[in-house]
Amino acid sequence: MYRTIQLIQEDEGDSLIQMINPEEEGDLKPGELTEQLAILPIKNTVLFPGVVIPITVGRQKSIKLVKRAYQGNRIIGVVAQKNPRAEEPSTDELFRTGTVARIIKMLVMPDGNTTIIIQGKNRFEITEYIQEDPFLMARVNIHHDVPVELNKEAKALVQSLKEAAYKIIQLNPEIPQEARIALDNIQSVPFLIHFLASNLNVEVSDKQRILETGNIMDRGTLLLQFMMREIQMLEIKHEIQKKVHTDIDQQQRDYFIRQQIKVLQDELGYDTPEKEIEELRKKGEQKKWSKAVSEHFNKELDKLLRINPQAAEYPVLMNYVEFMLELPWGEYTQDNFDLTRARAILDRDHYGLQKVKNRILEYLAVLKLKQSMKGPILCLYGPPGVGKTSLGRSIAEALNRKYVRMSLGGVHDEAEIRGHRKTYVGAMPGKILQLIKKAQSSNPVFILDEIDKVRSDFRGDPSSALLEVLDPEQNNAFADNYLEVDYDLSKVLFIATANTLDTIQPALRDRMEIIEISGYTAEEKTEIAMRHLVPKQLAEHGLKAKDLKFNRKITRFIIDKYTRESGVRNLERQIGAIIRHVARAVAMNEPYPKQVTEELVRKALGVEIFEEELYQGNEIAGVVTGLAWTQAGGEILFVESSLSRGKGTLTISGQLGDVMKESAMAALSYLKSNAEHLNIDPRVFQQYDLHIHVPAGAVPKDGPSAGITIFTSLASLYTQRKVKSKLAMTGEITLRGKVLPVGGIKEKILAARRSGIKEIILSARNRKDVGEIEKHYVKGLVFHYVDTVDEVLKLSLLREKVKNPLKFTFTDAKVTA
Repeated sequence: MYRTIQLIQEDEGDSLIQMINPEEEGDLKPGELTEQLAILPIKNTVLFPGVVIPITVGRQKSIKLVKRAYQGNRIIGVVAQKNPRAEEPSTDELFRTGTVARIIKMLVMPDGNTTIIIQGKNRFEITEYIQEDPFLMARVNIHHDVPVELNKEAKALVQSLKEAAYKIIQLNPEIPQEARIALDNIQSVPFLIHFLASNLNVEVSDKQRILETGNIMDRGTLLLQFMMREIQMLEIKHEIQKKVHTDIDQQQRDYFIRQQIKVLQDELGYDTPEKEIEELRKKGEQKKWSKAVSEHFNKELDKLLRINPQAAEYPVLMNYVEFMLELPWGEYTQDNFDLTRARAILDRDHYGLQKVKNRILEYLAVLKLKQSMKGPILCLYGPPGVGKTSLGRSIAEALNRKYVRMSLGGVHDEAEIRGHRKTYVGAMPGKILQLIKKAQSSNPVFILDEIDKVRSDFRGDPSSALLEVLDPEQNNAFADNYLEVDYDLSKVLFIATANTLDTIQPALRDRMEIIEISGYTAEEKTEIAMRHLVPKQLAEHGLKAKDLKFNRKITRFIIDKYTRESGVRNLERQIGAIIRHVARAVAMNEPYPKQVTEELVRKALGVEIFEEELYQGNEIAGVVTGLAWTQAGGEILFVESSLSRGKGTLTISGQLGDVMKESAMAALSYLKSNAEHLNIDPRVFQQYDLHIHVPAGAVPKDGPSAGITIFTSLASLYTQRKVKSKLAMTGEITLRGKVLPVGGIKEKILAARRSGIKEIILSARNRKDVGEIEKHYVKGLVFHYVDTVDEVLKLSLLREKVKNPLKFTFTDAKVTA
């Protein structure tokens, strides 16, 4: 609206009200009507009947047309261009509906351009063009608007249009207030519609739609739709401008207040941001960092000086430089090289675990001799509850180093290790540097707990980020995304813990020294309970050692009957339950036994949960005692076999795994191939069905270590000879009759000793494993080391037959080779 009014005021120099005098509007006189019109294309606007607008004419064709028309009857046809960028529009680029106009005045401007002031009269529609040079001529149909009856509908439309126009004037400060006066003076409904449509801020195509609408009331309704849309846009614009203006005012107010506060702080002697930054610079000068890090730090401080303290970047950068200062650059604790003290601390806190203790003492010894050594990357691997994590604290105390622990269970974001870039909102350094800062030492004992439970997803792979941390050749220049400069982790003693090695990335596993911590034996659990668990639980429950006493016998009873685990966590819970039972009696002044008995244990814990397998004798053929390893320690197991009339089928039961089934088939195959050597009639294999069973059918079993046990059971069954009393065995069998070594020897031997076994048959290659077991654990046991199953049979089978031996009968004669 503003654009057209302003042009009229500038070009005409007359008042707006005079320019839109209703007396001047209306159709052409009969003598002025013609079927042919000179066509003047205009762009960026549409001429409506009754409306006066100035037009600057610049095209040569248009100038010729205007001059000739001005010298004649001054009647021309005005048509809008479809494409405003077309300098010489073709007839296809012009709308078909336009407005007949009278040239009121023609002005030649000083720059040579011609400006005409024209007033719209009638609408017309082009039927065809009859001339293109020197200007466009066309045949047209003149349209006459039907006079509007001023009924209720027309009055309502007029009122709605004026209210909408007043609203636009109110919302748009660029429209002069004279426009409101002009609207008040318009009485003609068609002219009101055409005047508002001409000055409405919409696209040319929308104005053209209004012009092409035949019925004047429909034309007004369409115009009202466009005006309501314009009001919505102006209201939104007004709200945005108001909000922005309010924000700017608030910022200016805050700025002036802060400037006043700054002046007051200077007067009172408080620290200014500049003074604070200089103090940070002085602290940086005392840091033991490299020249490159120092230059980077000072560069960040200089950047901080250039930033307004009220800017959002200021606290981010301030946090960054403060974090750099808080890191212990080049600060190390002094290692204690007293190996005797270190051994005493490790033995005090943990029973057993000799491999780990020896490895730490070796590290200390080399460090004492060499004075400088990269920290080893150890990985303690074993079942839960054996003391892997708590061992780290003891190692830190033995070395006189700080102790930090990072739990990796469930970590699946690489940023947890490397941190975020500080440009991100809420950016933080990785946990590695956060814990180094917490320790205030660059050579702590750093526990990476549950490293086997690291997961990866779309946010990255933390285990790959750990490759740099745990590589002694790279971690002297560890790059955290937040810190942006290298940090030396080579003096850190990293100790990882894991329950399984299968889920650890191979490249990561290759960087660590794996130390396996097997489960504790029952004897070791007894010592741990007496030395550590009982005193700890007594103290936690408010009792003293004199209030309640445990002995080794009752502790062993709790271990055997109420726990089945590799570690001691459940054992500690059971001891705690017994002590709580007694604590209640103490608090209520009730009598209780000062010495823990089996009766007290049953009262506190209930009936026994587990039963221990014991040796059951050798009176039945085909029953042999084997040895097995479980996560809870070692156990004995029995292999049973029996024969029945049939067709030589083999049945294996006891929930055995594939490897154990294959061991049974290998044992049977070797027995068949050596039947004659053992005086076994070959017909028995075709005329008797064989069933091999391993009791405790609900417990899954697998592994190759029962191979020689199954073979001995079959040999005893087919020969009906007794097996040597109180003998157990373990070893893998091959089809050639070789006996191969197996694992878990320590746990198996201790299980055999507990069960009353006196002799044990092992592979000759397991001799070294027996040598690593403490002497008091193997006292009273006799070990037989073998290479072949023939040696196993010589040691295990007696010449004596069992009572009531099975008598084989066959349906055909014996076939001999």
